[in-house]
Amino acid sequence: MNICVFCSASDLDERYTAPAREFAGLIGRGGHTLVWGGSNTGLMKVMADGVEESGGRLAGVSVRFLAHKARPGVDEMVIAEDLAERKRELLSRAEAIVIMVGGAGTLDEATEILELKKHGLHAKPVVLLNAAGFYDGLKEQLQRMEAEGFLPRPLAELMHFAEDGAAAMAYLEQSAQPR
Repeated sequence: MNICVFCSASDLDERYTAPAREFAGLIGRGGHTLVWGGSNTGLMKVMADGVEESGGRLAGVSVRFLAHKARPGVDEMVIAEDLAERKRELLSRAEAIVIMVGGAGTLDEATEILELKKHGLHAKPVVLLNAAGFYDGLKEQLQRMEAEGFLPRPLAELMHFAEDGAAAMAYLEQSAQPR
């Protein structure tokens, strides 16, 4: 499975790197491909290192103005012209999407993926990996949007919430099964 992971390129503490390493190992040992922003810094590097060390493939999609931070020696690297093209490339290569901790860029990616799914423009499973409760506030906000009628589809159809990498992978593997 090609699993797109949206996450931070910032250096973060163990509360966030440990769950990333755990999930990266599951991707690699499962024979999956990490499709990610291509950066060799921060949590993106932690993910790529873990997937590579555990036998998985790496498919990066960087962006022209960040190409100098792209990870060398990956299985595949695409350099997009801008962030909008990068998001389109990441989504087109993904069979599933996992949103991990991150800043404004990760939040932008997450909301776009949800908006596209809300309108039926993709049907890929989306998991929000809520390491150390990082997304508790976002989860509450999305639940409020659902309760107050702002989402035309049930939240559970748009996104699955997982507290750890094992739960995220279990959901992805179950969702990838033919129905």
